[in-house]
Formats: sequence, C-alpha cells, structure tokens
Amino acid sequence: MTQIQPRFRTIDGLSIRYAESALSDKPAALLFSPWPESIYAYDATWSRLAEHAHLIAVDLPGFGHSELREDLLTPSAMGEFIVKIADAFGLDHPHAVGPDVGTSAVLFAAAKAAGRFRSVVIGSGGSLVPTDLGTPLHEWVHDEDISQYKAMGPKDVVNIAMDAIQGYELPDVVRQDYLAAYQGQRFYEQMAYVRAYPTDLKKLAELLPSITTPVQLLNGRNDPVVPVSNVEFLHGKLPNSNLDVIDAGHFAWEENAPEYARVITEWWQKN
Repeated sequence: MTQIQPRFRTIDGLSIRYAESALSDKPAALLFSPWPESIYAYDATWSRLAEHAHLIAVDLPGFGHSELREDLLTPSAMGEFIVKIADAFGLDHPHAVGPDVGTSAVLFAAAKAAGRFRSVVIGSGGSLVPTDLGTPLHEWVHDEDISQYKAMGPKDVVNIAMDAIQGYELPDVVRQDYLAAYQGQRFYEQMAYVRAYPTDLKKLAELLPSITTPVQLLNGRNDPVVPVSNVEFLHGKLPNSNLDVIDAGHFAWEENAPEYARVITEWWQKN
C-alpha cells in the first residue's frame, strides 16, 4: 500500500496537488513530478527518502493532477512558480528534486532565487542545446505538425510511458493515478512545455555558470529518451555539481529505486 496520500491546496490561484510525509525536524525536500507521470512516481522511493527529509511532493501546474495555466507551460515560467511553491509551504531553504521536466524548471528557479534552495537533484530531462533527445521526446519537441497528438487519451499516453519502463511493474494504484491524470486533451496541452525547450534551454545555458546551488545530476545510463549527454553538458557548465549515472533507463526513479534513493540521500547528508 502506498504511503503517498494526495491533497490539494491553492497556490497563486491554481489548484495544486501535493503529498506530504510525516512532520519532522529533518530538512524539507520538495519533490516535483516527472512527465507523463505524477507524484506517485516517488512511490518506490518514498519510504527511503522520508527517513532523511520532510517530503512534500508536488504535481507541477498542468502536470499530474494539478490545474493547468497556459502561461506556465515553459521551463522558465515554471521555475518562477517553483519559488512560489516553496513560499506557499513556508520552506525557507529546502532541497529540491526535479527529474525529467523538472530539470530545467528547477535550474531556472535556482538561477532566479540564488541561495533559496539547500541543494538540487535533477536529471533525465532535456538540457543540451542544440537538443539531444531520443524517441518519442524528440518528435514531441520538434515535429512541425503535432495535431496527431490531440487524439491521444490517457491509455495511449500512459502505455507509452509503461512501455519504456524497464524491469518494474507499476502498482495498480500508481497506474490508475497516471491514467486519471491524462483525461481529455491534457497531454496535448502539456506538449507546449517541452516544445519550449529549443528557446528556453538556450536561455538556461547562459545562466548555468551563475548557479552556485549544489546540484546532484542523476541519470539512467541507458536512457533512450534523454541521453546522458544532457547531464554531462550540465556537469560541464554548473560550478558546483556532482554527476552519478546509474543502471536504469529513462524512469530511473522506478527502474532502480534503491540506487536512485541512495544517491539522493547521500547527497542530502552532504548538503
């Protein structure tokens, strides 16, 4: 049975879904959901991570089960909203974990609000300019005509994700939550976020040398969607970063949960 118990709160006028671990005197950690999943992506690592931090997992606006607002569907705008999330929960100096689409947004947040975050853990997200992305993300970002994706329902979207997960069987409650997150044209609407990569990642590349927040880069070695070249690029640009590549594909937080949690908790202990 999952320990993740979702709730909702209003942040900047939007209904945002989150889950929280038991209150403790440990440092706080904001965990942001990957795409196309939800906060339940942390189901496999939650217990281990909760031993080391007070966890608050959040579906970013427009993703998972949080309300969508079009003006937030770029990494740079999402970075500004991440700072508002920290403010809304009264977190002065939390860790931030943002795999996948959270990678660029968390970096924008760290650049905008210097010293706001105790540390950052990111990876498995587009970062390199020009982009270096595998299938199907490359097509989602670069296809001129994306009208074909309008008809994609939750089963299509989640099946694409599940087909890419290696050696991990999603618990039924997690699978059902992912399916429920992509009703209607949610997936098509969310595509605007990654289609902003070519423009926003250029802006981010210029900011990387100024980000002094400690950054743990974490990626699956065999990621077919976002190759390791993306975190290697970040490692070369960020002045205070550490890089770990683990045995996993794209969904490293589920495919190799013990190793994923180990890298994060050891990083937290150092920072």
